[in-house]
Amino acid sequence: MKTLTLALALSLSATGVAALPATAQAADDLIYTGLFSNTAVGGYDTVSYHTGGEPVRGSREFRTDWQGAEWRFASQDNLDLFLADPERYAPAYGGHCAWAMAQGYSAKGAPDIWRIVDDVLYLNFDQSVQEMWEADIPGFIEAADANYPAVLED
Repeated sequence: MKTLTLALALSLSATGVAALPATAQAADDLIYTGLFSNTAVGGYDTVSYHTGGEPVRGSREFRTDWQGAEWRFASQDNLDLFLADPERYAPAYGGHCAWAMAQGYSAKGAPDIWRIVDDVLYLNFDQSVQEMWEADIPGFIEAADANYPAVLED
């Protein structure tokens, strides 16, 4: 698994973004889970982005393991929707920052910095990175699709 390189750190620092290594991921390295957790998307309910139009914290009461990470949901209904089609509700690039992935690097995706494009949830590192990503969403998605998951392999 690759961590952030000096080039990304310099690029992010030029935008005022503090770069954090994406070194702690689920067992198969595809899902970003944070530095001291095995919980995907910071414990947010990924179904809520699609059904409620905003992120909602999940509960330990409604959880499942998928691709080596724990996923939490706000309700049994949302958990059931996820279980029926996890690929639909899981964020692109395993919850890694969409813009960083387009640049060929790995960085955390923040659960509160998001956008749904063509029914796919994308997370970004912070608001300034999201603004850069929004300058060419289709181009960055194409680049990130080409880079993922190879960026995480090492």
